[in-house]
Amino acid sequence: MSEKSPLFVGLAQVELHLPGARSLKDKRHDVRSLVERLKSRFAVLVIESDHQELHQRAGLAIAALATEADAARGTLAKALDHAHQTFDGMILDEHLEVVQLR
Repeated sequence: MSEKSPLFVGLAQVELHLPGARSLKDKRHDVRSLVERLKSRFAVLVIESDHQELHQRAGLAIAALATEADAARGTLAKALDHAHQTFDGMILDEHLEVVQLR
């Protein structure tokens, strides 16, 4: 039996502020645009994970899988850099963690 390669899961949580959003429709447009860009450029899973009922706040969870911890961390770091450079609102907070699955 061959030994399995390790699998690492990287998770970034991001808190966004959308000062220009006047409605949930405005917010959804801005958040959806960022989510789609991150998914297509970095092959990550992205969901809106918090503040769905507020029109000027959003919480995103971004996940990446890799066979090396540095690769998962690097993918998430690039995705977060892209969000900082392209998101029209403000990124209030972010947290990144990588765990190994057995």
